[in-house]
Amino acid sequence: MARRQPDKRSIRRFPLDLPLSVKYPSAEAEVCQTRDVSSRGVFFYAGTDLLQGSAIEFVMTLPMEITGANPLRVQCRGRVVRVDASGKRRGVAVKIEKYDFVSEEKAASRG
Repeated sequence: MARRQPDKRSIRRFPLDLPLSVKYPSAEAEVCQTRDVSSRGVFFYAGTDLLQGSAIEFVMTLPMEITGANPLRVQCRGRVVRVDASGKRRGVAVKIEKYDFVSEEKAASRG
């Protein structure tokens, strides 16, 4: 029986099921669901094939339960560090390289 390896991550991950609007460089945009989020990365389930090392952009809205105030939209750029296609769903781990908080006015003007 295989032993489960201890989690060596130093940053806390939050198990959050959030919608994520993902923009790929070579495919149509897609709405995905997160499994967990940290300050340095996100794990989500995608319907699009991605390669490790691919650059992506995504927008997620952090709920009031996390922000302690109004929901907060965050626009992120990142790089795929792992793809897990072993289950029924394709899991994607992304390292966040840059993020910006987006006001509702800016989000509305982007379409």
